[in-house]
Amino acid sequence: MENTELINIWKQQNAKIEKIVAINEFLLKEAINDKARTSLTSLIKLKTAGIIAFALYLLLLSYALVYALFHYSSAWNYFIVSISVITLVNIKGFADYVKHLVWANHINYNGSIIEIQQQLSRLQLSIISHAKTMCFQFPFYTTFYLTNKWFPQEVGLGYIVFQAVLTGSFIYFSFWLYKNHKPENLDKKWFRDLIAGSGGKSVIKAMTFYKEMEAYNSDDKNAGR
Repeated sequence: MENTELINIWKQQNAKIEKIVAINEFLLKEAINDKARTSLTSLIKLKTAGIIAFALYLLLLSYALVYALFHYSSAWNYFIVSISVITLVNIKGFADYVKHLVWANHINYNGSIIEIQQQLSRLQLSIISHAKTMCFQFPFYTTFYLTNKWFPQEVGLGYIVFQAVLTGSFIYFSFWLYKNHKPENLDKKWFRDLIAGSGGKSVIKAMTFYKEMEAYNSDDKNAGR
């Protein structure tokens, strides 16, 4: 009889402990969710401001391109090709920012930690892909001002060499950036700083919160064995 009573008391205490643990896990998750929301608030502000900036820049680029096409001559060829590529890249950038804003606003914080991490990981990979795509435009900022009216026939060899080195350097730099925009470099500070301007820092911070919670739950389970 005494053993039965002890077993019942133990079961009751164990149930209470499990309930307390569950409540603590719920409260911890809510606290982590609040921190993640706060972290992503800066991302949402950044993307909103970026969308406005992209829209204004695309209007300017479109106006310049339409003007060049309406007043076409072979002298505009460098300008038209360069601005066309820059415009296309920035249209993709604009679309990415809209997508990121939608995703950030629709993260399901009521889901499991794994589900939230998957949504954040998708957002992070898309931000890296966005930054990677933006690299394509850099060399064309060194060619849009050229015109066959004076280049290369009316400039000296020194300027031709300068222009070749300038554009070649930007091509190499863009290729290097493109090649190194990959998730494997997230452990490197220079890469994290590089994608911070696209909102990568906020996502990394939010993901860190959930990794800490995952580690806490893992330690708690191991301690209970």
